[in-house]
Amino acid sequence: MKHFTSVNDIQDLDELLLLVKQIKSAPYNNKTLGENKTIGLLFFNPSLRTRLSTQKAATNLGMNTIVMNLNTDGWNLEFEDGAIMNGNKAEHVKEAAQVISQYCDIIAIRSFPTLTDKEKDEEEQVINSFKKYASVPVISLEGATEHPLQAVADILTITEFKTKKKPKVVLTWAPHPKALPHAVPNSFAKMMQLADVDFVITHPEGYELNPKVTGNSKITHNQHEAFKDADFIYAKNWSNYNDYGQITSQDTSWTVTSEKMKLTNNAKFMHCLPVRRNQIVTDEVIDSENSIVIQQANNRTFAAQAILTKILENHDS
Repeated sequence: MKHFTSVNDIQDLDELLLLVKQIKSAPYNNKTLGENKTIGLLFFNPSLRTRLSTQKAATNLGMNTIVMNLNTDGWNLEFEDGAIMNGNKAEHVKEAAQVISQYCDIIAIRSFPTLTDKEKDEEEQVINSFKKYASVPVISLEGATEHPLQAVADILTITEFKTKKKPKVVLTWAPHPKALPHAVPNSFAKMMQLADVDFVITHPEGYELNPKVTGNSKITHNQHEAFKDADFIYAKNWSNYNDYGQITSQDTSWTVTSEKMKLTNNAKFMHCLPVRRNQIVTDEVIDSENSIVIQQANNRTFAAQAILTKILENHDS
């Protein structure tokens, strides 16, 4: 594994899951792998789980960590080729990526979408620019269209809690007051297509995700029908894809409630966090014994550590 910026970078999911489970059972067994290596965590946007779990994962492998909030601690970066830099952009990514590559053995980047320019967002301009100009591996800590580290933690969590070989997993849209990216649902959908699950996506009409991402996944606009006999309910909001970045529904009837959970097969409730209580999901559901959001968040460390392990091993080979 050279870079990890998409679920598509996973060559063998079973092999990766085995590695993640081994790491979780003994997280310090390989603590010299990253000795004398440095990872730079570059944040254009806020983070809690991603920042802390990736830093902890790197520490578990013996790596040094440099964290930088680009929007407040560094120069404003220009990403356009041929730009006349006479505005507020003081440095071009061409130089920045090359310079950072001299300081860091791995560069990890978090950059949210504009939610106004679909074409630019789908180009993953920030992360792909670093991949283009950096001379070291690049990891996505969430990009404009994907959050692959979250998806690795998600499939690990499902594997740990499933009670049947092929569980029914439902990704349900839920209301939110802000326009949110498509990164988490996109990566989750891609991961479920790799996994041995019965996968269903449910959302209001008009809230279809990118059809190139959802592919042949089953989609229904009837949330109650989707919940029937489900083993896992993954709630997540996303803004409109076709009317790009817009909030065209705040239908509170899509909130995940205990009544809806009764339709399921005693399903586990999942969410990537942070979650808007009593908007995405009621207190009763997220505080219930079937809520596994905390265990899911814990798995972020081991997901990141597995990816770092594969990149470090590839880098040393």
